[in-house]
Order: sequence, then structure tokens, then C-alpha cells
Amino acid sequence: MHQMYQIFQKEYRDFFISPIAYIVISIFLLISGWFFFMTFFIFNQAELRNFFTLLPMSFSFVIPALTMRLFSEELNVGSYETLVTLPVTLIDIIVGKFAAASAFVGTMLLPTLAYPIFISFLGDLDWGPVLGGYCGAFFLGSAYCAIGLFASSVTRNQIVAFITGALICFILTMLNKMLFFFPQTILDVISYLGVGAHFENIAKGILDSRDLLYFFSVIFISLFSTKLVLEEKK
Repeated sequence: MHQMYQIFQKEYRDFFISPIAYIVISIFLLISGWFFFMTFFIFNQAELRNFFTLLPMSFSFVIPALTMRLFSEELNVGSYETLVTLPVTLIDIIVGKFAAASAFVGTMLLPTLAYPIFISFLGDLDWGPVLGGYCGAFFLGSAYCAIGLFASSVTRNQIVAFITGALICFILTMLNKMLFFFPQTILDVISYLGVGAHFENIAKGILDSRDLLYFFSVIFISLFSTKLVLEEKK
């Protein structure tokens, strides 16, 4: 656990050194802020529905941009070989990097708390759906971080890692919106594989075990796949 925590600390600190992280956060806050204030000023609606509805799509591109360097950069410059010779296990490395990425996503969401606080000054705000929305956002962000980590482990090229991660996340995001392309017999399976319905349920404050199992499964499968890929590279 100590080695895992050391890796977590290093990777989390490195996010604040990289200019890409600040660029990605700025873009995310500009887009989310635009949709929130557009709803408020143009449509005269004081709500966070558009903000949470936008999250799966924006996370599909924002998070792979944050995670693309986690393994691909080390594989490219050769520091990964040094890392695996240290007294740490592969699981320590993977979980430490994943935890750092997830924590950074949580940090990225902190400034958006200004939106519900702003609404609360204008009238009564039901904080239940707001807390549910942020819980759903964290589960979604963690799942996409795991996918981005896997994409970063399969290539030395950060751009390829970004495209791979973004493509997987985008497909999961769009599956629920493309059900009419699939035959009736497999609609339930395809619907379950899509991230949209699971995120929306948690965002509404509905904690269904099936939705939690979905996110934990995506995280586990992605991290386990990362472990298999890195074992092949050793």
C-alpha cells in the first residue's frame, strides 16, 4: 500500500506540472460553463440538467486527453523499464496511476460546484439530485480513467492513446442513442453496455446495484486488461 500511495502522490502531482492538464481543464470549464449559463440566461431556467447531460460526451474526450501520457510517455522515453525494476508490483503501478487520474477528475469537478451554489442563492435548490449528479460524474470519470489508462498502455504514442481512449469512451456514450441500429433480440444487452442509462440513474439519485456493478465492471476489466498488456511488454 505504501508503494501504491507513493505512485499516487507522484502521478497526482505531475498532473499539475503538465500544461496539457490545465488546457484540458480550461476547455472543460468553458464548455460546461457555457451550457450552464446558456440555460440560465437564454432559456431562463435555473437548473443543472444540461450540465449533467453534457458530462458523458465531454468526458469522452477530456479524460483520454488527461490519461494519454500515463503509460505511453514512460514507454516512449524508456522510464517504464526503470519503474518496473523498483520494489513495486505491477498492480501498485496501475492502481496508483488510476487513483491519481480519478482524484484529478474529482479536482476538475470542484470548480463546477459554483453552479449549484449560484442557483441556491436564487431560490430553493434540491441538493439530492445535485449530489447524485456529482456521484454519477465521479463514477463515470473513474470508469473513463480506467479506459484511458488501458489505451495509454497499448502504445508509445500519446496521440494514438488519446484517439483509442476517446473512441472507446465515445462508443460507450453513444450506444444508448443508437439502439435503433440493433435488432430487437439484443437491445437489452446493448442498452446495458451503454454508459448513458447507468449515469442518468445515479445522477437522479437512484443507487441501483446494477448501475454500480456496471461501473465497477468497466473499471475492473479496463485495469485488468492494462495489467495483461503491460505483462506482455515486460
